[in-house]
Amino acid sequence: MTTAVRDSDTLTRDALAVLQPTFAGTTTAPAWLLRQLENGMTGVGLFGRNVVSPEQVAGLTARLRETNPDVLVAVDEEGGDVTRLEVHGGSSFPGNLALGAVDDPALTRRVAAEVGRRLAACGVTVNWAPSADVNSDPGNPVIGVRSFGDDPELVARHTAAYVEGLQGAAVAACVKHFPGHGNTSVDSHLALPRIDVDLDTLHHRELVPFRAAIAAGTRCVMSAHILLPALDPARPGTLSPTVLGGLLRAPVAEGGLGFDGLVYSDAIEMRAIAGTYGLDQGCVLAVAAGADAVCIGGTPSDEAEVLRLRDALVHAVRAGELPEERLHEAAERVRALGRWTTAARVAATDGPPDTGIGREAARRALRLTTPPGAAPFRPLTSPPYVAAFTPVANNAAGEHVPWGVGPELARLLPGTRTGRHTREDAERAGTEGLTAELLAAAGERPVVAVVRDVHRHPWMAEALGALLAARPDTVVVEMGVPHAPPAGALHLATHGAARVCGEAAAEAIAGRVPSADGPGAGEEGR
Repeated sequence: MTTAVRDSDTLTRDALAVLQPTFAGTTTAPAWLLRQLENGMTGVGLFGRNVVSPEQVAGLTARLRETNPDVLVAVDEEGGDVTRLEVHGGSSFPGNLALGAVDDPALTRRVAAEVGRRLAACGVTVNWAPSADVNSDPGNPVIGVRSFGDDPELVARHTAAYVEGLQGAAVAACVKHFPGHGNTSVDSHLALPRIDVDLDTLHHRELVPFRAAIAAGTRCVMSAHILLPALDPARPGTLSPTVLGGLLRAPVAEGGLGFDGLVYSDAIEMRAIAGTYGLDQGCVLAVAAGADAVCIGGTPSDEAEVLRLRDALVHAVRAGELPEERLHEAAERVRALGRWTTAARVAATDGPPDTGIGREAARRALRLTTPPGAAPFRPLTSPPYVAAFTPVANNAAGEHVPWGVGPELARLLPGTRTGRHTREDAERAGTEGLTAELLAAAGERPVVAVVRDVHRHPWMAEALGALLAARPDTVVVEMGVPHAPPAGALHLATHGAARVCGEAAAEAIAGRVPSADGPGAGEEGR
């Protein structure tokens, strides 16, 4: 007979403390969540489904704080393509690739500080950002514009600047995805990526930004669900004592990174973990490996799931599969971070908002290129047809965040029309048929083609090529990683699909760029 576990047990409270679930609801937290916060749970994650407005989020988090003053409220607010607070309208801040393209750490620090100020005003205490991944594989389907770039030193200096700006605003940074998710063509939301690099490459590329983040004082690091055989041929990073308990924690003198802060797991229900190990065993193995806080993020949790995972951890301790000292150490780290966030909020000084910093950064990141042989571009004065070539959404960003230049061009050039064209359209009609449909929709209007990572999508590249053959005066806006050669009458690289990136591109197309901080310095081939 299994001994009943009482809510007051130290062991039970420790097990609850390491679980960081999400929930459904916007107006108030569910009763079960408040109950478990009283029983020992320490934190939650917010997603777009919990967001209506900043004021609403502030009210929601205030209710959580009434139950547990040191509650950790975490969110993925990377800026750019991945936003939770602005899921309905698009981000006011460009993402990492845009900041890396500008390569001004002071700008990155200001952007992070303003992101942190807005999060703190909403009662958020942990940001699962920034991504410190070096995007060394151009085919990466899940990192891409979320990375500052493919140069380890550039990524390192901007990761450090972002950590400093964010934590200066009393929000704990959580640098991800350790030990580096940049060199993969597999999305760990869907399957287990395998990264076959040697240890020398790992230390001189992937780990460089994480060392910089730790030196800058990052409070948290998030693990990656990736298999690196050079470190552990059997288990992915999140479940590997060699990766978390060894490489990340070991002293620098012993070849480790010497990190003594809190380790979050990436969302444990992602298929790279849950698809192989199951949710319960995944939680146990993650904590045993060295994770302190286990994110349960993709879908809303309920009380039954949280209690089942709690009991799985308790059972693992009693069965000798998880050392009780390891669980207690993890729980104490989570509680310590909660106390730090409370103290940081009390000590923070509320400076003036830096309201224009996101737009300034997006304008500075914009790169305009006139391809060889193209005539000098003249800004559009009549409403165009915007052909938005739309790929499958990045799993981290989700399908609901709007992107593109159509709405912003419609504001500057009333009467602008936008058409959405997908891989399914290309498969149905073929490249020739899709092009004919697009040209018929455009009529005599100027055409603006909007693409996203065109180098990764053959159907998109073929459709764009056919369009340019028929209408060489087409303006091309690349809102992903600008890896393909520039094409069109004018090529604009925004380095991300945030709302402000679309605004910056629309201003340039319509000739409305403010002279003080427009993209003139970023023009190429003009």
